Amino acid sequence: MLLELRGIQKRFGGVTALKDGNLTVDAGEVHLLLGENGAGKSTLMKIVAGLYRPDGGEMLWKGAKASFTSPAAASAAGIAMVHQESLLAPHLTVAENIFLGREERLPLGWVNRRWIQTAAKLLIEAHHFPLQADWRVERLSPAGKQLVEICRAIQHGSSLLIFDEPTSSLSEAETKEVFRIVRALRNRNMGVIYITHRLEELRAVGDRVTILRDGETVHTSALKEIPTEKIIQHMVGRPIGSLYSRQPQTPGEELLRVEGVTRKPLLNNVSLSVRAGEIVGLAGLVGAGRTELCRAIFGLDALDSGSVHLAGKAVRVSSPREAVSNGLALIPEDRQKTGLATALPIGHNLTAADLAKVSRMGFFLDHAAEKQLAGEYIQRLRIRCDSHRQLAGRLSGGNQQKVVIAKWLVRGARVFLFDEPTRGIDVGAKVEVYEVMDELARSGAAILMVSSELPELLQVADRILVMRRGTLTGELPGRTTQEEIMRLATLHDGGTLIGEQVREQ
Repeated sequence: MLLELRGIQKRFGGVTALKDGNLTVDAGEVHLLLGENGAGKSTLMKIVAGLYRPDGGEMLWKGAKASFTSPAAASAAGIAMVHQESLLAPHLTVAENIFLGREERLPLGWVNRRWIQTAAKLLIEAHHFPLQADWRVERLSPAGKQLVEICRAIQHGSSLLIFDEPTSSLSEAETKEVFRIVRALRNRNMGVIYITHRLEELRAVGDRVTILRDGETVHTSALKEIPTEKIIQHMVGRPIGSLYSRQPQTPGEELLRVEGVTRKPLLNNVSLSVRAGEIVGLAGLVGAGRTELCRAIFGLDALDSGSVHLAGKAVRVSSPREAVSNGLALIPEDRQKTGLATALPIGHNLTAADLAKVSRMGFFLDHAAEKQLAGEYIQRLRIRCDSHRQLAGRLSGGNQQKVVIAKWLVRGARVFLFDEPTRGIDVGAKVEVYEVMDELARSGAAILMVSSELPELLQVADRILVMRRGTLTGELPGRTTQEEIMRLATLHDGGTLIGEQVREQ
């Protein structure tokens, strides 16, 4: 046995993040760690990786009691963590990142770059990774960056590798490559802890599963012994036969019409429409142009040609300010970087798009008005938080997404562009986001929804538009099949896997 956690506890101020965390990991196994956002998964792993100190319980590493005071101490013992957000130095090469802090040096103290390059090349070739030692990390895809972190872990002699949501922003082809690498690490007798929200991935990569709920371990078993329905039940604390089923309604007036939108080379003559009460899905492979279309509609990127019509009127959206003033809202793909001010309170985030509602004389913030308004939307969207003063960055992923949506509700938007609305959030929070979207549609809003998860589109969308290489290739009813969507998206057209590239999404 590599790792054993017994009754791990962790508190942050008055908030208990872990009450009773228990986990065992053997060499040569892939152990899945599951749970809703806020269940304590990341906190537990950060204790293992030396980022946090536990407040109770004990950790055994290779049979001996251990407590790592820093990531460096955990790394020296043989534990490495591949974070969801890359922690590499983007301006350095693959080789330089692999050996960063452990460089071979020449007699006068200079870094031996030739040795680093050769050693990195041998390491990459030994594991059949699709990398080149001299590529700059800033040019790599997210999957490529993860491979560099894996190389660092292997080079440092790690026995246990922790993956935190490794495929949350990857294409299908890149995801398969990550699976291959994880299985290869297992075959080399490494232990792997794999955190994911994508339940469809479990059977492809896992051996055993541990499930956390509300800071406690509630289940551990061999993966083959538990059906997916039971996994979901343990995660959310209640049985869920069907996660979500949307009942379509008769659409109303056309609220959004896009005609001939072109932005070379990413978009080419795209036309579509969305009516009040509709949720229209937008499918396609990575690089198909879905995110670029949302950015163009919202005024983030200038158009070469084409037009946008809102409620039958042609509007000029050369900037997000103009888009917002015309009733458009964008829920972006990366909520933490471009959707929220994570270092500010929830209340500030909720009112940021319409400060006139909480200001006096246009200059002074009315704290009482902000508290009242924030309280209304916290209750309406069931945002789980301590108060409107809690920092947005301290919320779970699902609750952060609700704050982004609520910000636009405060503004009174009627047309919503959702770009990957449930990326990186758990199954229970996904259902809550779907319900918010359904409520919006029933209140008369029009929704254009980008998603890489085909089951999600089939559950939520009334119609599905498919893109390929910047063009629309077809329209399908919401009750279609994944095979029909992939036929229009052309499954073989996935692009480069890992190598030096500039990703379009």
